Parts: sequence; C-alpha cells; structure tokens
Amino acid sequence: MHTSWEEAGWEQLGDGVARRRMPGWDETIGVIAGTTGVMIVDTGATLRDGADLRRAIRGVLGRNVTHVALTHPHFDHVLGTAAFAGVQVFGAAGLGELLRRGKDELRHDAIRHGVDREAAAEAADLLVAPHHHVHDQLTVELGDRQVLLANVGPGHTAHDLAVLVPGRGGSPEIVFCGDLVEESGEPQAGPDALPQRWPGALDRLLALGGEDARYVPGHGAVVDAGFVRAQRAALAARFGVAPS
Repeated sequence: MHTSWEEAGWEQLGDGVARRRMPGWDETIGVIAGTTGVMIVDTGATLRDGADLRRAIRGVLGRNVTHVALTHPHFDHVLGTAAFAGVQVFGAAGLGELLRRGKDELRHDAIRHGVDREAAAEAADLLVAPHHHVHDQLTVELGDRQVLLANVGPGHTAHDLAVLVPGRGGSPEIVFCGDLVEESGEPQAGPDALPQRWPGALDRLLALGGEDARYVPGHGAVVDAGFVRAQRAALAARFGVAPS
C-alpha cells in the first residue's frame, strides 16, 4: 500500500508534484511524476539524505526516480545524488566540470556547515556529475507530462538551473527556483555568487514562470511572482544594480 505525500512528510503542490523541506539546512527537494518517469529536483546534503528521499518517493509512487535535476552546486543540494544509481542527471552547462574539480571544496563546505566528516567525504568521493548539460532550455519527457529545464543564471552561482512544471487542469505552473529565490531568510551571496547578474537571473525566472506561477524557493515557503519581484528589487539595491 502506498502512502500519501502528506503522510510521507511532503507538501503536495499539484497533481504529481510535491516538495519537502529537509531538516538541518531547510533546502527544498522537489519531485515531479509522469506516467513513465519521475524527476527529483536536488538530492540533499548526504548519501543518507538521498537514500531516504529515494525510499520516500518510491513509497508514495510505487516507482523509482528516473531523472535528477540539480539547481546549483552547493553541498546541501547535490551530495545525495549518488544514492540514485543509474538515474539520468541534468545540470546547467559547466556544472559537471565544476563538481569534478571541486570535490574537496564541497567536502570542506559540507563539514564547515555541520555535516559529519565521514558522511561528507563519502558523498564527495561518490559525487555524480550531470550527464546532460543545459545551455539554454531543455524539455524532459516524463510520459504524460513535460518538464522544462532552464539555465536562467548566473546569479546565486555560475550554474543556476530552474525547473518549470506546466500547469494542468487549470492549476498554475510551478517553478523550482533553487537558491535564486529564498523565503526563509535573506538570499545568500557566497564567494561563488555573481551579484551583479543575479537580478537579471530573476528577470529570466519571472519570464519563464509568468505572473500566475507558484515559485518554490531553495529555502522557505512557496511564493508568488510579487515576492520574486520584491526580492529582485532588494538584490538590485543591495548590489547597486540598475532597476529593470
């Protein structure tokens, strides 16, 4: 017997679309289910996170994940990927090379933020780089539904990917934003951010989803286009970027 998304600790966003806010770093994990495929958006901070997510999704859907979309190269969003053996992994162009050469930095970053040292080392050693590189936009077929992957960055990082789930049956479109948008705190601009280009990335994100979409931040509650526009204005003011 399958459990419901809610029983499994997920928030259902639409037909076959759900997300979970992970404990610890509050990163959002998304899932999109079609008749022939299941995509997970980001994979958590450790292999254990990834394995727990894999089991939870199978428990609800009765099927395994077939596709992984990585929104950006931070430890809490990518280090669980190796738990999804044999799955097709997608990322923004350049992400694969960055992850291959940056394993030590990812491991150190995870440990610095509180991941167990051995768990961080194991996840970094087994890190899976994307098999498919999104330069502009790429449509992924999941059977009865299509998912659009869009390279809308750079901004939060040099490799920011958004995931658009078209609405069905009158329901709004859903956009998984990664950390281009954060609701539970001020957007984090680390050393790998490109702050001068971040407002432009949010312009592209808004053009992708439109006025009526639901926007799913990398951290925090689901927001609307007005929130994204306000965050865009705040980032532009913070980093001295001219209004759009």
